[in-house]
Amino acid sequence: MSTTLAIFAVILLITLGITYWAARRTMTTSGFYAADGALTAAQNGLALAGDWASAAAFLGFSGLTALYGMDGGFYALGPLVAFCTVLFLIAEPMRNAGKYTIGDIVRGRMQTRTSLLAVIAGTVVVNFAYLMPQMAGAGVLVRLLTGISYDRAVVFVGASMIVYVAFGGMLATTWVQIVKAVLMLSAGAIILLMVLLVVHFDPLVLFSEAEKRYGAAYLLPGNYLKNPFDQISLGLGYVLGLAGLPHVMTRFFTVPDAKTARRSVVWVMFLAGAFFASTTLFGLAAADFVGQDAIRAADSGGNLTLPLLAQHLGGGKGSFGGDLMLGLVAAVATASILAVVSGLTLSTSTAIAHDFYANWIKRGQVDSRQEVWVARTVAVLIGALAIALGILAQGVNVAVLVILAICVAASANFPVLVLSLFWRRFNTGGVVGGMVLGLTSSVVLAMIGPAMRGTDALWPLVNPTIVSLPLGFLGGVLGTLVAGRDLANEKRFDAFLFQVHTGIEPESLDRRTIAKSRS
Repeated sequence: MSTTLAIFAVILLITLGITYWAARRTMTTSGFYAADGALTAAQNGLALAGDWASAAAFLGFSGLTALYGMDGGFYALGPLVAFCTVLFLIAEPMRNAGKYTIGDIVRGRMQTRTSLLAVIAGTVVVNFAYLMPQMAGAGVLVRLLTGISYDRAVVFVGASMIVYVAFGGMLATTWVQIVKAVLMLSAGAIILLMVLLVVHFDPLVLFSEAEKRYGAAYLLPGNYLKNPFDQISLGLGYVLGLAGLPHVMTRFFTVPDAKTARRSVVWVMFLAGAFFASTTLFGLAAADFVGQDAIRAADSGGNLTLPLLAQHLGGGKGSFGGDLMLGLVAAVATASILAVVSGLTLSTSTAIAHDFYANWIKRGQVDSRQEVWVARTVAVLIGALAIALGILAQGVNVAVLVILAICVAASANFPVLVLSLFWRRFNTGGVVGGMVLGLTSSVVLAMIGPAMRGTDALWPLVNPTIVSLPLGFLGGVLGTLVAGRDLANEKRFDAFLFQVHTGIEPESLDRRTIAKSRS
């Protein structure tokens, strides 16, 4: 335990040092929200990997595979394709059309306060849905690290993320995520190497041993996702939901141009893809070496699968190597969660301070220092609410909660964002209709489904994306038609579309044309 605490203390001190360094350089709204748009593709790609390859997924995917076989593998392999949608459809338009948030894009297109308010609601709901599993995973890990109660562990994590965001802003959050990504990828590579050494670099041994121990059905679909529509729904949520996650999308505002944004996505596709593919092997190895009974005894949701595997590979409980490996994985995973919850907190506080306070209440007439002060204050309040949600999420597999959050993003934010970018007739009524129907259907179906109610579920699907995503698009289309034609909005669409594809603001182009004609 002393080894574990020492490793965690070193990582925590490093991240606090980064926060202190960043706080001295974060003076403006651009610096606080977007690190002044000065990150390179590699830096932003690593930070994106830190955002996406969260410890909740790191721990949860391994646990699902260990307990349910190939259904856990489906969860783990989805991220391999999730960023393709972002790369080909979203990354460049986001960078060209926005400033700090998704709300900036919709407000720039619609130029109405009602549409902005709807997007703010979607951003806040999705971020809190994603925050809940991160806090739950952190509570389990910090309890393992320190021996304190789960509730106190969640409070500690909440307090830490408030410090990162309130003082360091995007610059601190980015570099904490970069450090976390490097640590997590390194820890994953070490564990993968140790697993392969045990099976003499033949990963098929893991599959055959699991089949002998748990039966052939263990390697077939349907152990967790018993309904085939759940598998389709999971795929839809992955492929389209990532493009609706505000804390991931706002990362494209931290780079100088659209080309760098695209290159960032390529970086994260390789980094996160390799990482998540390995979690399937980790889960199989844990099922073979540790055993499902021991995994469930440590945590009913399977969230401690990877730390238990690392301990076993290091020599078992009580040995120096076992304690060292356990400490390494637990400390890195905890630092990972601190980084992800910081990104989520920053994204939420940006939506409230920039979109709601500065642009909705003050209509853009606000001092930049005052806006940053509001963002920092809001970060404290968000941290307190996140602590409460984390306590409520105790005992649920964190990977399942992560995917449910992605489902909400796919059903609400993604339809509104895509229709805003590419449909001329789309209007404020469509924004409200898509957001309301997408949010309501995804949240309600998730709350009454098996993920939240278990055997008492009133709805059969763990992941409701297959129903709520079409409803989100339907709400956008119906809302647009019911609201009627907005000719002024449609007239602005050509200029907006030009900016989306070129990054040149129409006003800037007009000024250049006038200057050229005068010369």
